[in-house]
Amino acid sequence: MKRFTVLFVLMLAFMVVLSMHEAYGDSKKSGEAAGKKMETKVQEDASSLSGKVVETMDSGGYTYVNLQKNGKSTWVAVPQMKVTVGQQMSFAPGMVMNDFKSTSLNRTFDAIVFSTGAAGQDSHMAVQKPSEAKQAEPKKVKVEKASGPNAYTVAELHQKSSSLDKKNVVVKGQVVKVSQGIMGKNWIHLQDGSGDSTKGTNDIIATTQDAPSVGDVVTAKGTLYKDKDFGSGYKYAVIIEEASVKK
Repeated sequence: MKRFTVLFVLMLAFMVVLSMHEAYGDSKKSGEAAGKKMETKVQEDASSLSGKVVETMDSGGYTYVNLQKNGKSTWVAVPQMKVTVGQQMSFAPGMVMNDFKSTSLNRTFDAIVFSTGAAGQDSHMAVQKPSEAKQAEPKKVKVEKASGPNAYTVAELHQKSSSLDKKNVVVKGQVVKVSQGIMGKNWIHLQDGSGDSTKGTNDIIATTQDAPSVGDVVTAKGTLYKDKDFGSGYKYAVIIEEASVKK
């Protein structure tokens, strides 16, 4: 009987300690999650993107709209469209960006939702994704490799993307596609004649504030990212971010 009692007490003590450990672990995880600030996320509550337009402006190919509903203001950016103060508007859900700085407006938004357009509008027509940009007529491209440190061909950027992830790179190529003013950036496609078109390793995308034209031969310097996911369908195996693009 005594042996049974001792075993019972030990088992009870173990269960108490285990439950306390799990409770502590859960609270620690919750605290850590709360302490992490997400820079981008997909906005899911469509109802929060409706309300009365109290402020609006056009800049950089976008229309910025301040919606007010139930005393709460929400900033939304959509491809440029006609919006009037006082209108009741609803927009499609999009990607939320925190602490977003608009260089064209010289203004930082605490949070802003990049939407494809007004609710019910054909999103394919409302926003042009980088992969849908206008491009030059297909022709053979041949551009010499850039010189100096951190210089790579387009094919090498794809081949060495794992080791080059989050590192500065330089690439020289011809601009074959351009999309302007998407998420506050210009998106350009570069090719230099290297790589395999059937595998997509002949083309590299760079985001930039510069605005080269299709056909320009340029040198892009920026940070390479592997498997970059911006949300809302913007996902790339290899991309160069915040690039300086010069002819």
